[in-house]
Amino acid sequence: MKQRLERLGTYELNEENFVEVAEYALEKDKPIDRLIEGYHQLLGEVSNEMKRMDDHMGMTPTCQMGCAFCCYFPIIITRLEAKMIIHSIESMSEERKNDVKTHLKTYFEQNEEKVEHCTSLDFQSEDIKFDYMKAQLPCPLLNTETNTCMAYESRPLPCRTYVNYMDPKICEDNLVPEETVSFEFLYEDYMGNLNEIAQKVAHEDETVEYPDNLFEYNYLPVFLKEWIQRG
Repeated sequence: MKQRLERLGTYELNEENFVEVAEYALEKDKPIDRLIEGYHQLLGEVSNEMKRMDDHMGMTPTCQMGCAFCCYFPIIITRLEAKMIIHSIESMSEERKNDVKTHLKTYFEQNEEKVEHCTSLDFQSEDIKFDYMKAQLPCPLLNTETNTCMAYESRPLPCRTYVNYMDPKICEDNLVPEETVSFEFLYEDYMGNLNEIAQKVAHEDETVEYPDNLFEYNYLPVFLKEWIQRG
């Protein structure tokens, strides 16, 4: 596997793919639609790039539906991304949206102390992943009965870029496995183009507080708890 991963150094990332996605999103009529389209399409391009890198390396991730060990990691996103996830949930069918909201209300009631502890941790600390994982706090959007994400199509970049190419048991046996791979370097192109879209949309839509929404980082549970408490 090590030799195959070394091939990644010869992969040429086409940054224009992200630019084209952003330009396409900006063609939407309504400002907020441009932002929502851009968010989802840029995340889609991240997934496309990872698939092309897999092909380049000749490797296939062993991650499967129902394997949710990484759903206990700290997920740190911007307020803008949180708004996009929440908008996606609010756009779901009435039944599905109500299921998610009911789930979240129960989640924050049952995990109040854990959420308070985990979200008080310094997410810039070098040990944040290990310290957070020790609490075994599931992501608020994880259905722990089925081990599936309740907003999978809108899952943020950290959820998409963490991959295991080896035995999934590695994730089961280790809080922070050394053998897993993160494609976090794709963040620059993703966020750079999301920034371009948000900056242009902010001139027409006052709900986008630019640049504040794009540079305020926090844990996903913090943003979702705020939303649920607002009712």
